[in-house]
Amino acid sequence: MPYLFVPPVVDEGPMGGNHLFARYTRKQGVTVYRLDGEFYEDRFPAQDDLDLADLIYLGGHEYVVTATEKAALESVGYTVITT
Repeated sequence: MPYLFVPPVVDEGPMGGNHLFARYTRKQGVTVYRLDGEFYEDRFPAQDDLDLADLIYLGGHEYVVTATEKAALESVGYTVITT
């Protein structure tokens, strides 16, 4: 049975003191990666970290994951959808 993982997103808007900026937001994908058995989240990951990572889920994308990956992701609090 396939499983679907969608990395988290954050709402962000432009910087500045103008009150109109508070009205505009967009969703920014957060990259999730596993390095030495631990999961990390990073909005703007460094290439060096990604080169060393065991698993990488780039923000803004959907991933079909295995049952093993599903169990690992759920063990640290992520939601994986059964399709």
